Amino acid sequence: MNKNNWESCVRKVVPYVPGEQPQFSDVIKLNTNENPYPPAPDVRKILDDFDCGRMRLYPDPDSTVLTDAIAKRYGLKSSQIFAGVGSDDVLAVAFMTFFGSDRPILFPDITYSFYDVWADVYRIPYRQIPLKSGFNIAPEDYVTENGGIVIANPNAPTGVAAPLEVIENIVKVNPDSVVIIDEAYVDFGGESCLPLIERYENLLVVQTFSKSRSMAGMRIGFAMGSEKLIKYMNDVKFSINSYTMNTLTQLCGAAAVKDEKYFNETVSKIIETRERSKKRLAELGFTFTDSKANFIFASPPKKSAQYVFDELKKRRIFVRYWNKPVICEYLRITVGTDEEMDKLFEALEDILNG
Repeated sequence: MNKNNWESCVRKVVPYVPGEQPQFSDVIKLNTNENPYPPAPDVRKILDDFDCGRMRLYPDPDSTVLTDAIAKRYGLKSSQIFAGVGSDDVLAVAFMTFFGSDRPILFPDITYSFYDVWADVYRIPYRQIPLKSGFNIAPEDYVTENGGIVIANPNAPTGVAAPLEVIENIVKVNPDSVVIIDEAYVDFGGESCLPLIERYENLLVVQTFSKSRSMAGMRIGFAMGSEKLIKYMNDVKFSINSYTMNTLTQLCGAAAVKDEKYFNETVSKIIETRERSKKRLAELGFTFTDSKANFIFASPPKKSAQYVFDELKKRRIFVRYWNKPVICEYLRITVGTDEEMDKLFEALEDILNG
């Protein structure tokens, strides 16, 4: 009997590995860059008042209430906004839409580790550009033939933010490629390149509600760009799944984006805690980048990063560690509440002096 060979037709890829999600509650969770504070108060009101009978109906495929709210917040037209189920969904659609040439797309060698996964699954050729000293981007490295460019700014997992002029230089010298700037962490101290989209038709800016708006569990991401870019993305989206974002999520997202006061207060608290945490880590002997995100990328003294990671986990404190070249002696530590960070520092002091 002949053996079936259906597996020869399978698209095999090495998947993205997300941060661990502990299945118990008594932990300090500083490993997936979630916001330690709840969403805006009006989100709770939407949840309390929502008519469950609406769940029998398909959601608005255009996410109008959400895209209109985002457009108003950022001074754009609704036709310049693309909404998706988290920025991962938005970026995946962007990869499918814009990276269709035989030329390799470019992105840093140390960055968000979903980029090479999408490139592999969509059969997109790619080249990873080594970062320079201090985990910085060199714009001259992107002056080469390419099929597109993706840059996280501030970068993950390093937290390093490139100045606006560096990003503009990259966009300017690549008019024949779409340049995607992934600004998942920009609200914590980076400089958004959103002002550039009216000048450069090939620039797509992607942001998320998962970090600064405390809504990782609802999965809301969005892209901003020229009307032409957004139309192309919608054409691809509607060729896959018209109803990607549910009704309740759309309403909660619109409520969150309208509360600017709460947004600013929450972001400010995280920035203050981050800067205080940098000082404490320095006192403990850690070296780290000048993060402009809601996490700190830090290398411990005396002990290996792997050892510190394991010891923290024994104490039910979760941070992120990658056993990869160049970054294997660093831990990525999400900024939690002041109380959570104090418990972290107490544990670190015990581990390092043990």
